[in-house]
Amino acid sequence: MEFNLKTEGCACGKQHLFNSRIIIGENVINKLPEILEALNCKKPFILADRNTYEAAGHYVFDLLHKNGIKAEKYIFSKAILEPDEANVGLAAMNFSPACDAVIGVGSGVINDISKIIANIADKPYIIVGTAPSMDGYASATSSMTMEGLKISLNSKCADVIIGDTNILCKAPVEMMISGLGDMLAKYVSICEWRISNIINGEYYCEDIASLVRASLKKCVDNAEGLVNKEKNAVEAVFEGLILCGAAMKFAGVSRPASGTEHYLSHIWDMRGAEFGTPVEFHGIQCALGTLISIKLYEKIKKITPERKKAFDYVEKFDFHAWSKTLREFLGKGAESMIALEEKEQKYDIESHKRRFEIIAEKWDNILSIIREELPSTEELQSLYTKVGLPKTMAEIGLDEDILPLTFKASKDIRDKYVLPRLCWDLGIIDDII
Repeated sequence: MEFNLKTEGCACGKQHLFNSRIIIGENVINKLPEILEALNCKKPFILADRNTYEAAGHYVFDLLHKNGIKAEKYIFSKAILEPDEANVGLAAMNFSPACDAVIGVGSGVINDISKIIANIADKPYIIVGTAPSMDGYASATSSMTMEGLKISLNSKCADVIIGDTNILCKAPVEMMISGLGDMLAKYVSICEWRISNIINGEYYCEDIASLVRASLKKCVDNAEGLVNKEKNAVEAVFEGLILCGAAMKFAGVSRPASGTEHYLSHIWDMRGAEFGTPVEFHGIQCALGTLISIKLYEKIKKITPERKKAFDYVEKFDFHAWSKTLREFLGKGAESMIALEEKEQKYDIESHKRRFEIIAEKWDNILSIIREELPSTEELQSLYTKVGLPKTMAEIGLDEDILPLTFKASKDIRDKYVLPRLCWDLGIIDDII
């Protein structure tokens, strides 16, 4: 299967651009020589880690060699690769200026680093996926840790995305389940995108949201087959992940694919980097974050906005005290979050009043969105049981006691309106969790 995504004349008024060539199927990796020829690339740079090199990188290198293509390569030696400044620096220092393309062989971290190198070098970028584990294959950003803070860094969207099902099906089941978890996060991301559109007038496109919903449904329908590494299920999840990456590219922001559930995961990642606490696969953490978010949205459906409660809470809120708590909870990563508030001013009393009046007026619309977009906790837990996704923080080695602070801190990690911000505006953030 090979396809390109093009849209014209969308009702949202934006022109959606996505020019990546997407190739999925059995033995499609063998198209690499002709792909490089079409891009007029004669000396590619292959980037992999020791696991992904064994999974597909050595085949890519040998394939190119047999076709007279002299590739250079750098293989990270670390068993666990962090998406941080040090590893980007290693990749950059080993990249030869004589190379005219970047080929990433891997999934999450390899893809994120490869996109940065290709962007800096201004070279074509090809990703050979080794696992259907995350939705960044088709995005133009890289999820990185910089100075302790999880950020989305503008990088480069792949020119060609190769998903050879013979390779993808050999990935560990845990990585496949991680990909499903990253897809399940879209329940919350679309819901929150619509809610922010109502409260803040944020840009929203129903066509993009529909693309994400359809991809999500296909993944859920094939979820049980994923555990058995059935090719149609693996292909469905890989395709869904790519389409969600394309949705982010269409929208120009990550809104269609990430929300509260991703921010909970980012907080756990930041604590892991700072304090050495356990960290799971990104998609598995996002799946748990999705379940937690949906449980909290079910509580939201039972309340009514109270003006006095909200205004009293906001007037008593002490940003300096909260900044101290953030520093203690997250370490150096908190500094960028605190600095973001200096720019954003989301805690400004007058801004809060304006948001609250809209929330109170549009509360029935907000509740309708929650009912339309989100499955029930019971439905989600049933699916998690079938595929082996965690339902508690303890299952991924985290202390349940940090959940309240994780939730409250997640409102500060990006400048997007998500559930913890709604709870803060309602004056219930200390109670709901």
